[in-house]
Amino acid sequence: MPNWLKLVISLALPQLAGGLGAYFTIPAVQGWYTTLNKPSFNPPNWIFGPMWTFLYVLMGIACYLIWKSEHPEKRKLLNLYFFQLALNAIWSPAFFGAESPLIGLFIILPLWLLILTCVIQFKKVSKIASGLMVPYLAWVTFASILNFSIWWLN
Repeated sequence: MPNWLKLVISLALPQLAGGLGAYFTIPAVQGWYTTLNKPSFNPPNWIFGPMWTFLYVLMGIACYLIWKSEHPEKRKLLNLYFFQLALNAIWSPAFFGAESPLIGLFIILPLWLLILTCVIQFKKVSKIASGLMVPYLAWVTFASILNFSIWWLN
């Protein structure tokens, strides 16, 4: 497969995961989510879309850097990446679709661990790929605290 196609696929897949999340998030943010008690540090709703879009681009580039490599652990690392992406994709349907901050917690905590593992393991292949995952890890750290706080307050 040519590298340009790997790049296109790598960039598209996280955006598709984000699109699935948006499908469940947008109606809930205008409905159920407005009824919840939220912590004082809850950011405005408009920030989430641009932030996730940016993070998905970084994740896609990181995936591409791993995928185009000839490293012997490439397949294992891509499996790890796609597993965390799958958890990322099901968080919004769980939290917003099922209207359950508790189920969201059960997904976001292993997601956080998988992202951390990606950051650590990607260094074997590409320090840049590893570094591109750090903002994602930081945001999911914040999102985990926010998810916990919303669950706690409600």
